[in-house]
Formats: sequence, C-alpha cells, structure tokens
Amino acid sequence: MAEEIKKEETANENKAEAKTEEKAAKKPRKNAEVEKLKAELEALNDKFLRTAAEFDNFKKRTEREKLTLAEFAKAQVMKNLLPILDNADRAAEFEKETEQYNKGIELIVKQLSDLSGKLGLIELGLVGEEFNPEIHEAIMHIEDESLGENTVAAVMQKGYKFGDTVIRPAMVQVAN
Repeated sequence: MAEEIKKEETANENKAEAKTEEKAAKKPRKNAEVEKLKAELEALNDKFLRTAAEFDNFKKRTEREKLTLAEFAKAQVMKNLLPILDNADRAAEFEKETEQYNKGIELIVKQLSDLSGKLGLIELGLVGEEFNPEIHEAIMHIEDESLGENTVAAVMQKGYKFGDTVIRPAMVQVAN
C-alpha cells in the first residue's frame, strides 16, 4: 500500500509539474500577446494624434484662406468703386445747380447702378408689381381703383437682393 501511495504522490507531482510547465509556457504567449496589443495601441494612438494635428492645421489653413479670399473680394469691389469716387470728387468741384454738376451726379448714379448690377445686386420694388411680403415692406396703404388689388403703388425706398438673400426689402405703398 505504501507503494501505491508513493505512485499516487508521484503521479500527482507529475501532474502538478505538468500544470506548472503548461502555465509557464502560456505565460510567455500571454506576455507576447499583451506586448503586441500594447504596441498596436501605441501605433493607433500615434496615428490618432497625427490625424488630429493634421485636421487642426487644415482648419487653420482653411480659415486663413477664407480671410484672404474675403479680403481679395473686398479689394476688387473697392477697385471698381474708385472711378465712381473720382467722378464724385469732380462733380463736387462744380457749383451746385449747374448743368455740369447735374451731369456728374447722373454719371455717378449710372456707374453705381452698373457696378451693382455687375456684382449681382438686384433692385427690388417696382411700381405696378404685385406686393410680396418676402421682398416688400408695406409702409402705406391707399385706395386706388386704377391699380389692381395688392399692387405696389409707389416705392419709398428701393430694396436689394444679392443672390437669393434679400439684403433690404423695398419700402412700398400698397394699393387696395
């Protein structure tokens, strides 16, 4: 019986040693996997940080480009206004109520109108058109049988539209 107990103890020791060896063999594999995952995490984190930095630089560059483009557009408008300012200076040199003064003012108005049309500014509010609350602001109302209902009878102040945006509605007098 003592022999059987020794055999059993030896078998148990062998099993324990096998388990220890198995654990020892698994440990390096687990450590290798952990190290691999840590390296992968570090690489992804680095990639994330670089992408975030690139995006931040992109935003800054885009903002600078917008400002530069806006400044360029303003400069182009100012360049187109210079001849009109020159004519206003010339007209101001003449006495008021003279033919030359009136011609100068007419020329300035025509140049401003041409420039605004060229830049895409559209006048709103013509006598005889149907009242539209999106582009007109009714400030007066009259009864006039010669005009149709809801018709613009007079324009007190022109309105303007740029593209699809109403910059200023026309102030109008509406009939009926």
